[in-house]
Amino acid sequence: MLAASVRSGLIETYHHGSVAVCRPDGSVVARSGDIDRPYFLRSSAKPFQALASVESGASLAPMELALACASHRGHPVQVAVVESMLAAGGLGEEDLRCPEDFPLAAPAQRRLLQAGHGRPRRIWHNCSGKHAGFLRACVASGWPTTGYLQPNHPLQKRIVDLVSELGRHSVEPVGVDGCGAPVLRTTAKAMATLFASLAVEPALGEIFSVMRRYPALVSGNGEGDSAIATAVHGAAKGGAQGCIGVALPFGLGVAVKSWDGSHDVAVVGAVAAIEALGALSLTGASRLAPVGRPVVQGGGLGVGSLEPRLDLTFS
Repeated sequence: MLAASVRSGLIETYHHGSVAVCRPDGSVVARSGDIDRPYFLRSSAKPFQALASVESGASLAPMELALACASHRGHPVQVAVVESMLAAGGLGEEDLRCPEDFPLAAPAQRRLLQAGHGRPRRIWHNCSGKHAGFLRACVASGWPTTGYLQPNHPLQKRIVDLVSELGRHSVEPVGVDGCGAPVLRTTAKAMATLFASLAVEPALGEIFSVMRRYPALVSGNGEGDSAIATAVHGAAKGGAQGCIGVALPFGLGVAVKSWDGSHDVAVVGAVAAIEALGALSLTGASRLAPVGRPVVQGGGLGVGSLEPRLDLTFS
């Protein structure tokens, strides 16, 4: 099982999780922990939700497609691309149904507050790119844009069918994600299968390409998923409550779930799994050190580190 330990002084504490490495056909290459225990995909589903939008007629430029896959940080370039996505479909911010929010990135928040923007906006929500993709699909297919987040909406039903098929696992019954969209059920095995498909499935080829080309648009510079995507020249997408999926360019998918919901633990587990697969160069391993073994802060100083304890069983 994955056990990421926090070393600080003479004390070690442990966080537990599960890791699966799969091929696109669902066969397991390596595993650690309970890979059949259910949880929600959260934002790790975005590349596959974006595929449903594209297959429903949303014609998105490469950077727009990257934002449809993104949990963006609210930087000006990211917000500008979402505005462009909406305008190209004759839509506006008022059509978005994600909650009003401030950007995730502290510098982006500070810039807005210093400029006198004291109220949150829907377009600043980290999921606004996904929602803009949803809306573009609705316009293209002649579906209603009102109620586009309801589970019985044609787009959401298409997403359920597509993700269930790609992951070889039913995502129902759905819940409600933080952005208001239906949230999809998964397991580490199903999630790893999804991300293996992302690397090799022709229908996902353009999405895989833009996620590799624009990792800082999909997330943000220095974030765990963007750092991993850059280091392995693949694609990676994190989700809330401690899950992350990685699509390796040679056709394997890696999924990690931290059972206490820690994003840092999930990223540490993903880096450790990729290292165990022999998929990291020395340069890549060096670049991933800040997220693969992050420093634990105390009093503004580094007082320890989060270390991987991963025992993978290979099939």
